[in-house]
Amino acid sequence: MKLNDLSDNPGASKNRMRVGRGIGSGKGKTAGRGVKGQKARTGVAVKGFEGGQMPLHRRLPKRGFYNPFSTDYNEVNLGRIQQAVEAGKLDAATPVTLEALIAAGVISKPRDGVKILGNGKLEAKLAFEVAAASKSALAAIEAVGGSIKLLVVAEEPVSA
Repeated sequence: MKLNDLSDNPGASKNRMRVGRGIGSGKGKTAGRGVKGQKARTGVAVKGFEGGQMPLHRRLPKRGFYNPFSTDYNEVNLGRIQQAVEAGKLDAATPVTLEALIAAGVISKPRDGVKILGNGKLEAKLAFEVAAASKSALAAIEAVGGSIKLLVVAEEPVSA
C-alpha cells in the first residue's frame, strides 16, 4: 500500500454545497436563506430579540444584590485538621494559622481567612489562630485542651 492509494470510505466525506450559482443548482437566487430581511444578510445578531416586543430577560423582575463587603472564608472541619496532624503535615507544637493550613495542603487559597467547623473528631491539643469558628468547633477544641484565638478583621469606619 502506498500513500497515494489511501482514501476515505465511500460516503465519509461530502463536497460542500456551492450556493448562489443559478436556479438549476437548487440553491440559487436566495441561496437557501429564504427571502429578504435582516436574517438574509450577513452579520445577523438577534439573540434575545422578540420582534419589538419587550424581551423576556427585560420582562422578568430583578432579584437580590451583590454585597461587595461580604466575607468569603475557607471552611475547614476539625476532622480534616486531625487527618493533617496524623499525616505529619501539621505540627501540634506550632499554632494552626492560615499559612500553616496552606503549607499543609488543607486549603489552597487564602481568601478572607479560615473558619473552623465542628464536623469530625479532634484528638490533638492544638492552638488555633483563625478568623472565625463555630460554637461546636470551639467546644471541641476546648474539650481536648486546645486554645483558639479569633483574629478580628479591621472594619471600615462608617462616615456620618
